[in-house]
Amino acid sequence: MTEASPAKAYSLHLGVIALLFALSFVLPDYHHGLIARIMVLAVFAMGYNLLFGYVGLLSLGHAMFFAAGLYGAGLSVYHLGWSVPAAFLAGIACGALLALVIGVLALRTSGVAFMIVTMMFAQVFSLLMLYFAVWTGGDQGLVVQQAARVLTLGGTTLDLTNPTVRYMSALSLFSIVLLATLAVVRSRYGRVLVAVRENEERTKMLGYDTFSNKLAAVVVSGTICAASGAAYALLFGYVGSSFASVQYSILPLLWVLLGGAATALGPLIGTLFMYYVIDITSGFTSAYLLIVGVALILLVLFFPKGIMGSIRQRWLGWLP
Repeated sequence: MTEASPAKAYSLHLGVIALLFALSFVLPDYHHGLIARIMVLAVFAMGYNLLFGYVGLLSLGHAMFFAAGLYGAGLSVYHLGWSVPAAFLAGIACGALLALVIGVLALRTSGVAFMIVTMMFAQVFSLLMLYFAVWTGGDQGLVVQQAARVLTLGGTTLDLTNPTVRYMSALSLFSIVLLATLAVVRSRYGRVLVAVRENEERTKMLGYDTFSNKLAAVVVSGTICAASGAAYALLFGYVGSSFASVQYSILPLLWVLLGGAATALGPLIGTLFMYYVIDITSGFTSAYLLIVGVALILLVLFFPKGIMGSIRQRWLGWLP
């Protein structure tokens, strides 16, 4: 792979952000809302990609980090009446703290054992959300009222239920995380993470503390996923236990694999592709999952490293 210059890499990603900004003025109402949702969930996928794509740690428990942000923000507004900024920060803090605790425990294992341990922790978290249904809403979840989803900035009141405000808020979060992730993976720390993925023992021999670096990656990854969950609760007004289920941890893995692991734009492409394949096919037939399955098989056959990963391998080696 040819290394892209910083200017070239950032220009590409700023161009994607500019395109998404321009789309907000031309998209029909339905797609306007769908793209906003996709951008928020792409942040979830970016957090997962940092750990899976760059460190090589396969986790089946990232739904608990997303749900920690979701419940942290949603319950703060619903039960405590906190403001939107305070609730958003509470959601991020919950996810970061949970990621730190889980990371310290789960990183004592590796490989398949790490995957199983993270899945077990996610299952425990999901059951806790069901057990404390009086506060969490259990299976039915909670709806965050429109009046609580109002943001005041410099004397200006922004209603997060307004489609334009919601889209721009989602774009702002996506842009910040995309550029921050790009900066991290291109930094010296990012190179260490890739070295751990390729050969952890050799990285140790070079004098790096691989445990500390992996723990930092788990915390950063969990924090990004929590930010996505907190934004989802505040922008779309729903908090539910389905987001904490182990099955929900499979989705970011699928999005990352489809878009291209260890590529900065892969999570967005994978999320976008998956959402629109399901959306389009479900409009034609009730057996849409069969068509989706065929599309995924073809994608794996012709783009084995994901869409962006295969494009980078075959044609554009400079893609970050």
